[in-house]
Amino acid sequence: MYENAFRTIEQTLRAEEGISNELDYVEQNSWVLFLKYFHDLETERQDRAELDGESYTPIIDGEFRWDRWAAPKKNGEFDHNSAMIGDDLITFVDQKLFPYLGRFRDTATGPRTIEYKIGEVFTELRNKFRSGYILRDVLEIVDGLQFNTQAQRHELSELYETRIRRMGNAGRNGGEYYTPRPLIRAMIKVIDPKIGETIYDGAAGSGGFLCEAYEYLRSDSLSASQWETLQRDTFFGQEKKSLAYIIGIMNMVLHGIEAPNIVHTNTLNENVMDIQEKDRHDVILANPPFGGGERREVQQNFPIRTGETAYLFLQHFIRKLRAGGRGAVVIKNTFLSNTDNASVALRKELLESCNLHTILDCPQGTFQGAGVKTVVLFFEKGAPTRDIWYYQLDPGRSLGKTNPLNDDDLAEFAELQKARAGGEKSWVVNVADLDADTYDLSVKNPNAPEEAPLRSPEEIIADMLARDAETAQILEDIRGML
Repeated sequence: MYENAFRTIEQTLRAEEGISNELDYVEQNSWVLFLKYFHDLETERQDRAELDGESYTPIIDGEFRWDRWAAPKKNGEFDHNSAMIGDDLITFVDQKLFPYLGRFRDTATGPRTIEYKIGEVFTELRNKFRSGYILRDVLEIVDGLQFNTQAQRHELSELYETRIRRMGNAGRNGGEYYTPRPLIRAMIKVIDPKIGETIYDGAAGSGGFLCEAYEYLRSDSLSASQWETLQRDTFFGQEKKSLAYIIGIMNMVLHGIEAPNIVHTNTLNENVMDIQEKDRHDVILANPPFGGGERREVQQNFPIRTGETAYLFLQHFIRKLRAGGRGAVVIKNTFLSNTDNASVALRKELLESCNLHTILDCPQGTFQGAGVKTVVLFFEKGAPTRDIWYYQLDPGRSLGKTNPLNDDDLAEFAELQKARAGGEKSWVVNVADLDADTYDLSVKNPNAPEEAPLRSPEEIIADMLARDAETAQILEDIRGML
């Protein structure tokens, strides 16, 4: 049901001049879906309160309730006579609805409330619909969706993830918005977070790591206090870009995290030397942006100064972990071998301040739309590294849009990692054997068959001349037969 609805919405949006690409589709779908989802959630809360003999005051109320402006009903049926359409609908959304929702940021009791998040989202967002007739069609389609059961919400969140993946593929860098979920799930399985631990992503993007960690920890057997901890005191993130921040909030809410603790800020503006114990976390899961080129004043916040954004994030993550905390971070594989001063210094710091126990080498094509190879660093803070277990992921096929990474591809890695077992794709490197000048951590599988040595230029030329002579003789033989 939801798939057909999403497809119909996207077909409808193609006629909207204010919405021009996949990123706009997801952004504008998001706020409409969010308001319908939140209306259903509030209706459920109100019904529950009435059953318990308690009162409930809706957060979004009056003319701004979904069933008043988006989908007015009469005798249970859609009331076309009272439904706004055309310019009236666009004027209401732009001049009344968005300003009303944006004011929640100022009136909320604190930043870790759903009211504050609503206010932040609708302050950042802009309605890009220009046709009130197209918006009316979208509203009616979305109103037909029901989010009352866990199964319905799960289906919605899965479809929303699919749209985020497509949005990532549409951008210049697919990894900016979308980290492959099988890779995230394998990282979480190795880290194995527990209820009561805090989980942090300083480059939250669309919230994929936090959403998957929530799914990993969520269980019907949780007590009321554990559920409260999971909802409010477990997941923390920061995101610089407005669109990614908005989609991250929406994604977490649609997955069931009612008040996401994501802050809209540039993580790298924080001086890492100012990080205190109260700011630290038990688990860090992240795929920070590669490349970049941070300004000089931002680099001043880090002891190892570099323009490479991912290297700054890694320094941030090391200092954000509590003693004994665990991290799993995606980074370009060139980090393992680059010989510039920043790369060498950062590898040295990581090895000395943390136990870098595992390096997962990912194949080309793991990140769709990104032309770089990546590795995942798994580390624990508080003790230096003695040896590193490497695993070279080889799914046995070329990865791409039509043939992406899947959970089965990573099953062996997750299983072997528990005992750090050796094999054709895995091996251990002792830190004492590393070059003390470069700390080179390059992926060099000692179990891989040796490649045949390259022929010398003289041998290649001699072979070409011999083939030419053989070809000439064949042509002469054919001539003799004519």
